[in-house]
Amino acid sequence: MSVEPTCHRYPMAPLIRFTLLGLYLALVLPLPLLAPEPLRIPLLLASIAGLTLVLALTSEEVELDAQGIRVGHPPWCSWLWRRGWQLPWSHVTALTPVTTNQGSKVYYVRSGVTEDGRTEESWLLPQRVARFDDFLKRFSTATGLSTKGISRISPPWTYQLLALLSALLLGGELLALILRPS
Repeated sequence: MSVEPTCHRYPMAPLIRFTLLGLYLALVLPLPLLAPEPLRIPLLLASIAGLTLVLALTSEEVELDAQGIRVGHPPWCSWLWRRGWQLPWSHVTALTPVTTNQGSKVYYVRSGVTEDGRTEESWLLPQRVARFDDFLKRFSTATGLSTKGISRISPPWTYQLLALLSALLLGGELLALILRPS
């Protein structure tokens, strides 16, 4: 007999996370190598700091449990990214769709009341999480709201194309480094 876990975690989808990391590396990795000698060390340090920031940004995760939903970052970077939110299931009243400039839809989780008594707040529904269908099913079950028709903010092919282009860029940079005259 298996016991179902009480907390379900949904990190950023690996395709999205690793594509963004790969793009960062493809754009920044050659800079310290191409810079004049006095700028190499500062650029290398700035590149490492930037990579740490991108890792932190892409480490956001969603947690669902019997009490509610929490969106935030893991402890190693939560001190840096204080944004995040949590909401008890009983306060979730609606999902509101909003069309973006690019033509896709984002959804806002709306609440009727906050813990301090204020009314009607909204938070962006995470749409870049791993196991998105499972997340939506659990969200719908816990809130009683329909999630039918909700999809990821971007279709997978956009990140697959970006991942391919990033890999080609990194491969070209590696080849240029190997063939570079001394």
